[in-house]
Amino acid sequence: MNSCVLTCVKKPDQAQQQRLLTFLKEKHGAAAEELEVRIDPSILGGFVLTADGYTYDYSVKGRIRQMGEQLKGNPTTFEDPKALVESLRKEIRDFTPSRDPMELGEVTEVSDGIVTAKGLPRAVYGEQVLFENGEQGMVMDLRQETVGIVLLGESEGIGEGSKVRRTGRTVEVPVGEGLLGRVVDALGRPIDDMGPIQNDGFRPVEQEAGGVITREPVTVPLQTGIMAIDAMVPIGRGQRELIVGDRQTGKTAIAVDTMLNQKDTGVLCIYVAIGQKASSVARVQETLRKRGAMDHCIIVSAAAGDSPSLQYIAPYAGAAMGEYFMERGRDVLIVYDDLSKHAVAYRTLSLLLKRSPGREAYPGDVFYLHSRLLERACRLTKEYGGGSMTALPIIETQAGDVSAYIPTNVISITDGQIYLESGLFFAGQRPAINVGLSVSRVGGAAQTRAIKKTAGTLRIDLARFRELEVFTQFSSDLDKATQQVLDHGKRLLELLKQPQYHPMTVSRQATLLYVATQGLLDDVPLEKVSEFTESFMERMETEHSDVLQGIEETGAISGVAAETIRETLLSCKETLV
Repeated sequence: MNSCVLTCVKKPDQAQQQRLLTFLKEKHGAAAEELEVRIDPSILGGFVLTADGYTYDYSVKGRIRQMGEQLKGNPTTFEDPKALVESLRKEIRDFTPSRDPMELGEVTEVSDGIVTAKGLPRAVYGEQVLFENGEQGMVMDLRQETVGIVLLGESEGIGEGSKVRRTGRTVEVPVGEGLLGRVVDALGRPIDDMGPIQNDGFRPVEQEAGGVITREPVTVPLQTGIMAIDAMVPIGRGQRELIVGDRQTGKTAIAVDTMLNQKDTGVLCIYVAIGQKASSVARVQETLRKRGAMDHCIIVSAAAGDSPSLQYIAPYAGAAMGEYFMERGRDVLIVYDDLSKHAVAYRTLSLLLKRSPGREAYPGDVFYLHSRLLERACRLTKEYGGGSMTALPIIETQAGDVSAYIPTNVISITDGQIYLESGLFFAGQRPAINVGLSVSRVGGAAQTRAIKKTAGTLRIDLARFRELEVFTQFSSDLDKATQQVLDHGKRLLELLKQPQYHPMTVSRQATLLYVATQGLLDDVPLEKVSEFTESFMERMETEHSDVLQGIEETGAISGVAAETIRETLLSCKETLV
């Protein structure tokens, strides 16, 4: 330490300066060679001492700032003005100024939401910093003389020479039960006009994922309510299942249907909208509200109009909110919609921070960007809380190219993918799931016995149908066996069509899969399959609700249940015109 700066209203005498130098030597163990004195009447009184990267603010202006931060950090609402005045008096009376040194830096450049500052030698990556105007920032670039800070608010009031202060902690978001049913931004601030949120504390947005010792195998099903998924690409609690496909192929619809199906199951849902239009987020919120599912959901929105920095931290903020519940034994479903736009936001920040493209910067570090996010989803052992967090990341492809850089990154991180094909979507197959490219690496371990048993041949039957369909599309002369396979496959596809916002129960899925895979629908005209199955299920619910209830409770189709299903189906066929 060679020099230090003393800012005061009037110049101190030699004895006072010497005492300050002695103080610095005791604090930092090195003597200053000189004391630079600067006169600044704006501090109102006292002095500000800066040395070795630390700032000791004993000025009147600094005390007023500290008092303002304390009052701001303890918001109170009073209907009676006298009570409000008395509360403020008490706060001021009890105020104790901090004697701890601050680490202040000075802004050298502000441009496009990126701040470059000097004088923060001990700043760490991901640390939260505060500016004079009260806005937050996050350190994302460390250089020899300067640091690059990403603004998490407005740049108004921040300019060259502005002060920026280290906080010594990473960026945090509020967590707790009070967030359920609310729409918040990437910093956990409410944006739904429903008043302040009563949170149970704060949690860092960036947190290292738990190790292998904290996890246990994924064995408990997370029912999506979508028969094509629950039957062929099942998802378990704690799994990471990618939803991938071109634009407008129903990716968000699958995620929303899955969230709706968690109503009354105890699974909490977090929907993270990254770079989406505000109207799209509002539509999702309204859908959840209308169907009574919003009470167990949190929506974290970093819309297209928000800064890239908020879009960048939004998924990490959502993961932090989910981890709070997971560590308390709760089951959580989190949807990242979508990580393609997240990568774009990060690329924007990298370019603005003037990072050189390569292995340690975009695009080389995008794999780590998404892996450290998705690894946080898991199922914990009882010793570590016993909860789970299931992740459904969404990736948008271009012209169905799943071999592009971002899709292959996320495919290699996740435990399987649901691939939605544009051709199937426009052909009327909704959801447009490509059975060949969709896979769940958890598989039957996350299925109920009823669905596992009844859907056993479904994927093989559809694969045979697809293969024969390609070879026979130019031929009209088909043998009986080939025609039978084609007819069976067409009816399976017809059965797997499912309207949006109509998730199915386990018993309904198992019953329909049973009659379809057993070939009991092969004699029903193709154009009447949908109408017939609906009529059949209505009769089952009306006349044999006990059978469906038994399937729901036991997760299996007994011999008696199978016989009842067959008899009811035959009875329905007699009335088929």
